[in-house]
Amino acid sequence: MSKTRSIFEEVGEKQEAPATAPGAIDKGRGGARGAIRAWLILLAALVVVMITVGGLTRLTDSGLSITEWAPVTGAIPPMDAATWESEFEKYRAIPEYQLQNKGMSLAEFKVIYWWEWGHRQLGRVIGLVWAVGFLYFLIRRQIPTGWTGRLLLLGALGGLQGAIGWWMVASGLTGTMLDVASYRLATHLGLAFVIIGFIAWFSFELARPEREIMQARRLREARLGTLASVFVGALFIQILIGALVAGIDAGRSYNDWPLMSGEVFPSNALDLEPMWRNFFENAGMVQFIHRTWGYLVFALAIYLGVRAAKSPHKLTRKAFGRVGLLITAMVVIGIVTVLMSAPLWIAITHQFVGVLLWVAAIYALFLTRFPIETSVRDA
Repeated sequence: MSKTRSIFEEVGEKQEAPATAPGAIDKGRGGARGAIRAWLILLAALVVVMITVGGLTRLTDSGLSITEWAPVTGAIPPMDAATWESEFEKYRAIPEYQLQNKGMSLAEFKVIYWWEWGHRQLGRVIGLVWAVGFLYFLIRRQIPTGWTGRLLLLGALGGLQGAIGWWMVASGLTGTMLDVASYRLATHLGLAFVIIGFIAWFSFELARPEREIMQARRLREARLGTLASVFVGALFIQILIGALVAGIDAGRSYNDWPLMSGEVFPSNALDLEPMWRNFFENAGMVQFIHRTWGYLVFALAIYLGVRAAKSPHKLTRKAFGRVGLLITAMVVIGIVTVLMSAPLWIAITHQFVGVLLWVAAIYALFLTRFPIETSVRDA
């Protein structure tokens, strides 16, 4: 039985259901994903430079040359002889000068001052780049839905990093300390790597449309992802231990390998009292832990690479392959660093490769959560 037509309906008129617009998932929530990602990559590059300059500042014993924390006025360096003399006088009052650098000339002081000033100035630049970028996208309402809090988190972590930086410096301004406290240095460097990790993860997400991210969740490799998470955690611990090594110049002690002064375990590794101090202040113990944990992380990376080779996703396999190559380079450079008593250039290379390894590990973990599908032929 045919359906009764309306008397107002045109003869031959055909009604069709409205078509579903493509990209409905992204509509209204995409924002300026590409521009924000470019801004985050700039921030990441600046943070990497900051880590490098910070390492050079530590290795040149420059970190205590500025004895006050002035986030705003400190941006202006000494501009005349009287101001330079005032800054030098403040430095002469701290233990590092009195116990280690007594007799240093003003010209020598200026060298270490400029290293620390540059380090702090770069921190201000990073803060400014974050604030300008965040406000620009916020005012223009270009931040994707759900991303405002994430971008604010980066700013909050940056501010916390500045406070921790001063907390670190303050530890070397009194008592008999010749350098900053190693555990505070580890906290400072660890937070820098946390910030890099967040920026990297956010950049990886923004590189793909929201709908693709949602679809990729269904392909996640849970077991491989769990192993990758364990590896990232173990790698982060190794980074912290490396900071302890740098904090007490332990890399310039025990310059043989694989033994340490001909011993498997340094005989003086437990000499300090109370015992807990050895794990932070004893060069033999700290370097032994750094070596041993490094072997464990390397072994975990190899095992992870073997497991990842079975992944059906070509890009995931390649990501874990890069991790394997970088950690091998990291181990080799670490051994060379020990054998050469940690010269400036090789120590910084070791740290820089560590940053590359950290980002590569974060990306490999990301791909276990949000795999990128490839063709059957590639698989």
